[in-house]
Amino acid sequence: MLDNLRKYHIILASNSPRRRELLAGLGIDYEVRTIQGIDESYPADLPVNQIAEYIAAEKAAAYQKQMAADELIITADTIVVVDTEVLGKPQDADDARRMLHQLSNRTHQVITGVCITTAEKQRRFSVITDVTFKALTDEEIDYYITNYRPFDKAGAYGIQEWIGYIGVTGLHGSYFNVMGLPVQRIYNELRDF
Repeated sequence: MLDNLRKYHIILASNSPRRRELLAGLGIDYEVRTIQGIDESYPADLPVNQIAEYIAAEKAAAYQKQMAADELIITADTIVVVDTEVLGKPQDADDARRMLHQLSNRTHQVITGVCITTAEKQRRFSVITDVTFKALTDEEIDYYITNYRPFDKAGAYGIQEWIGYIGVTGLHGSYFNVMGLPVQRIYNELRDF
């Protein structure tokens, strides 16, 4: 599959073990390459549904400066949005607790922006998934934070972890998008690249 990619050396530009696992699930040979200190800020007036794609494009721009002619680089960014508030990665346990209380007994959106970049072209897109949580108790939230330390996850949770098992009551869209990489869309984009 994806024979059209044989001419490329594929790079996943991410430290995320979840993204690595998901991309590997497509049966694609790739290398992980990361650059530290990429600015992940965005303009304050940017519409919420464009933020993740904007950040993914900014990450791609950082890699373009040093990419070889035969490389294809995949960059991504995931945000969690409740109402119009963007929930990034929590700063500490109190911030994680605040976020999980906001998500409790509500539906929110998980938006992953992706850029697929070569020396000749770039494809950019976002995938949105609606996720609904049951009413979480303080005890459940504290247990999750203490045992899973979700400080590297947007919205302070990983759907594939304990909190997802006991808390998620509904999902509309891609499950893998919520994990951080919409692999079904990436497969289609790479197939047509």
